Amino acid sequence: MKKTLIALSVIALLPAGVAVADDDDCVAPRGQWKSREAAMQAAEQHGWTVRRFKIDDGCYEIEGRDSTGREIEAKLDPATLQMVEMEYEDDEEDDDDRGNARNPAPAGTVAPPQNGLFGNGAPPKAQVN
Repeated sequence: MKKTLIALSVIALLPAGVAVADDDDCVAPRGQWKSREAAMQAAEQHGWTVRRFKIDDGCYEIEGRDSTGREIEAKLDPATLQMVEMEYEDDEEDDDDRGNARNPAPAGTVAPPQNGLFGNGAPPKAQVN
């Protein structure tokens, strides 16, 4: 009975160990890491503008914008400076911060619908009774 309980305990803890091991993206010893300046030069070569630089899960993590202006989050192996993971931040997340306000076309770039509500473009006249 005691052996069964020990075996069940070990089996129950195995998934937790796998989940923790999954977070370790970069495993190079600290003595093999390239300098922060070298990582910043690699980011510059990719055309990135760096807003934040930190170490996460043993990797260099860079947050900023790519050459087209899109927000990025990139993880680099600190020993090789090779990209481990790259994420583009969606604009939809920003919409949540503004109360889901969407404006797909700036004002004045699309003609108003021909449904009688917008008339000839003159300001509306209000009449108070």
